[in-house]
Amino acid sequence: MMKVDMGGAAATLGAAKAIGQLKPRVEVHFISAAVENMISGNALRPGDILTASNGKTIEVNNTDAEGRLTLADALVFAEKLEVDAIVDLATLTGACIVALGDDIAGLFTKNEELATALTQAADVAGEKFWQLPMEEKYFEGLKSIVADMKNTGPRPGGSITAALFLKQFVEKTPWVHLDVAGPVWTEKEFGYNNPGGTGFGVRTLVAWVQALSSPQTTLDSQVGS
Repeated sequence: MMKVDMGGAAATLGAAKAIGQLKPRVEVHFISAAVENMISGNALRPGDILTASNGKTIEVNNTDAEGRLTLADALVFAEKLEVDAIVDLATLTGACIVALGDDIAGLFTKNEELATALTQAADVAGEKFWQLPMEEKYFEGLKSIVADMKNTGPRPGGSITAALFLKQFVEKTPWVHLDVAGPVWTEKEFGYNNPGGTGFGVRTLVAWVQALSSPQTTLDSQVGS
């Protein structure tokens, strides 16, 4: 059900539409690393070693963790734009659903100012996030003997190791990773009695950008950059 897997990119496009209509007094970039995801002679295979756009090498030990490979390059691209902050949304791990269920998304960052700003925006938007630790020790599970890292770690702490993987592709910019795997899709009936995408994350991003564009709030005070 690949509609679920592209839920983070869909939410990014939804936020782009909403924020574009609101025309806030801040510059916002929206990046979706959209690629084909099909069987072919050029598809990646277990054991392949890929080189990301920042030069780091990745041993593919799980072909189902393909989204983070394209997201890694999107993060590198975003940082080259010299933005003040980066927020990514991704249906990255089933482990986050195991940890937080269907209604709460995971929030990962080392920047507490940015975490606070997004948490406040989420409160305004009525969306639920829970900050999980970026436990650096867990990166040991991603180490490879043939590359800089593997694309997945061991099963325990899977959402944390996934966030640590992405962290390797952001050098200096304040950054938050939102694992929205649980709440971005529902099998329950809602709205027009059809299950499907919820648009989770859009309202939080809109509230955050609106806060940044208000006269009482500056980007520097929000993200500590």
